Amino acid sequence: MRGLYPVEVVREAENALMKRVPDGSLMQRAARAIAVECVRRVRERRGRLVGAHVVLLVGSGNNGGDTLFAGAHLAHRGLSVRAICVASSCHDAGARAFTAAGGRFVSGDLDPSTLEQECVNADLIVDGIVGIGARGALRDAAAHAVEMANSSGAVRLAVDLPSGVDADTGAIDGVGFDADVTVTPGCLKPGLFLVPARSHVGEVRLVDIGLQPELPEPGYWLIDPVDVADVVKKPKDNDHKYRRGAVAVAAGSRIYPGAAILAVGGSRYSGVGMVRFLDRADGVAEQVVSVYPDVVCDGSDLRSDARVRAWACGPGFTESDASTVQMVLSSDVPVVLDAGALRSLATDTELRSECRRRVERGCTTVITPHSGEFALIAGADGEAMTSQRLARELGVIVVRKGPGTTITAASGPSFIDTAGVPDLACAGSGDVLTGLMAGMLAARPDQDPLVVVTAAVWLHGVAAQRAGRRQRPVVATDVRDCLAEWLAADRGGDVEGLRGWRRLSVGRARGSICRR
Repeated sequence: MRGLYPVEVVREAENALMKRVPDGSLMQRAARAIAVECVRRVRERRGRLVGAHVVLLVGSGNNGGDTLFAGAHLAHRGLSVRAICVASSCHDAGARAFTAAGGRFVSGDLDPSTLEQECVNADLIVDGIVGIGARGALRDAAAHAVEMANSSGAVRLAVDLPSGVDADTGAIDGVGFDADVTVTPGCLKPGLFLVPARSHVGEVRLVDIGLQPELPEPGYWLIDPVDVADVVKKPKDNDHKYRRGAVAVAAGSRIYPGAAILAVGGSRYSGVGMVRFLDRADGVAEQVVSVYPDVVCDGSDLRSDARVRAWACGPGFTESDASTVQMVLSSDVPVVLDAGALRSLATDTELRSECRRRVERGCTTVITPHSGEFALIAGADGEAMTSQRLARELGVIVVRKGPGTTITAASGPSFIDTAGVPDLACAGSGDVLTGLMAGMLAARPDQDPLVVVTAAVWLHGVAAQRAGRRQRPVVATDVRDCLAEWLAADRGGDVEGLRGWRRLSVGRARGSICRR
């Protein structure tokens, strides 16, 4: 997994490194990498460099300096490079190098027609207006330049992160540069992968400038396929159904029987040897078995079944199901709570206390709220509540679902999912995730539960990606079925193939991550 670092940490690391290297060398390293990516993008667009026109949008800070030095490299390669300074001044050393190499600054008052003409004529526009230290909305010439660039037909490349994007939170106040590719030197920043910035960064190119030895443990990790490969479990030669583990599912109601079917469906493809369904004599069990005849339905207290290694609880529950949630939480195996169970947790102080008691017993509890459910659980604290604070208060792992799902434990770094796609915004997809997650926890009791939960989120997103290729609206059963398809393909060696992946695909052309 790859770490993400907040601005404060990056600044400290850069300052420490600059004390050990010649003055200006970090900027030169970054500039060369930016120039290489610019050349690659121009060649992809035109097939050749001769005659290519590059426009640099630069501000007054170091981000503008990186961009001007990169422009100097491009000018040396024979490209036509013009720089538009949208601030009162530009980086002095970068400007001198740029003009000495044959680059030209666009003079004048930067009226709308000038900006528009430059952007219209460009093959490539490079955004070096502001860097990771910027806060708040772009103003005046900077904002207008970004608007002109966004409406152009040029390839758009951002340096470090798109201007207008908050490096820590991904927030965009006003207009943000809409990049096709973002070249980020040194390390990845959380804002690149959080909403709404995630849709503005395009493909992320991480380039090495020697910063890694100076960095501490990251605040966030990106889910990486290589780590998922280590969690996906195949049967061994000496396995039997009980050795592979069993997962228990408490889900559904007379009103929402489909939620039980979806949760059980997710569990069946998790790698466990058996799925047991809690029969609450409401007719749901009969419907589940009619779809999945291999599922074992039992009305007894499954807490006494030593073969049950995890619970999925809550999809399709109503307000009257708190007693079942209490029973499940009193077990000593991992529990995943979703939907109706979360609504009970929000209002029942005894259930919240039970979550905390589970910590004392060394038991894992996972909650999977979307934004509305998170707000219910947070209560009066509302938006001030962070996932980590909630995780600490309840002693749980928080899977906060949404665009850029985050996975957070009570301590340590959080994880950001980059596999999830907008197709997951459909009724029932969370039920599939709940079943899948609980099943994987049951199948892999030897693994760190946080890693298993993270892998389940990633696989769920991959299934949705696969479903989206069917060129029709995606529904929850598609996600379930494509999960099965992916794991079937995995039998042909795809899990091992994951270890060689160098790209995480997010949607189609945007939001992917490449190593350099």
